[in-house]
Amino acid sequence: MAGAVIELSGVGKRYGAHAALSGVSLSVQAGEFVALVGGSGSGKTTLLKTINRLVAHDEGAVRVGGQDVAAVPPHVLRRGIGYVFQEVGLFPHLTVAENIAMTPRLLGWGAERIAARTAELLELVALPAEVGGRTPDSLSGGQRQRVGVGRALAAEPALLLMDEPFGALDPLTRDQLGADVRALHDRLGLTTVMVTHDMAEAVLLADRIVVLKAGRVLADGAPAALLAETRDPDVRALLEAPRRQAERLARRLGA
Repeated sequence: MAGAVIELSGVGKRYGAHAALSGVSLSVQAGEFVALVGGSGSGKTTLLKTINRLVAHDEGAVRVGGQDVAAVPPHVLRRGIGYVFQEVGLFPHLTVAENIAMTPRLLGWGAERIAARTAELLELVALPAEVGGRTPDSLSGGQRQRVGVGRALAAEPALLLMDEPFGALDPLTRDQLGADVRALHDRLGLTTVMVTHDMAEAVLLADRIVVLKAGRVLADGAPAALLAETRDPDVRALLEAPRRQAERLARRLGA
């Protein structure tokens, strides 16, 4: 797939008198890993959810793969887009394998193909094959999130959306899973858009950072370029946060 996978043009979304998004235009190219960052209430998650129509925009246009999302039945659109969110949302009464197989089964895949894809995905997300027969409540938080990533990739989507996917995990698990997701992005040739509050995570994982505030795009670019070029104090404060944290850590450890 080449060219723009996602195109937003003048997208607006209101909740009563509150403008959650206001005139947002954004293009994401095939193969990019984009992080959406900003403070609480900046519009990050709302923007992400307009892409798969979990939120219906009020103004402008959203296109995925060249198609206007408003012209595609939501369930059809979502079956072609992987989606990972913080709460994971695995079905507790189903096994891990059955959770992963949900979308392929809805798409009418045969049993052999589903079994092969499930086994492949457990390996891809670094889980032992025997985990497939267990229920989600028997897994750690990090394991459940890995299953969530596997489920999102089950139907071989080219586009992956992630909403604070690692926020509830401990630091070591979060760091390892983030690195693994970036490796999967590269290995599978995905286009990935991730919402995160963690600027260090955005800088480490993303090719490009989009900074939002009050429903508008403040800045958009590669991390190093943004830091070198931006004059906006809010953008600079966000981008410099990982450096400040590293400096404080070095002082605390006596480095």
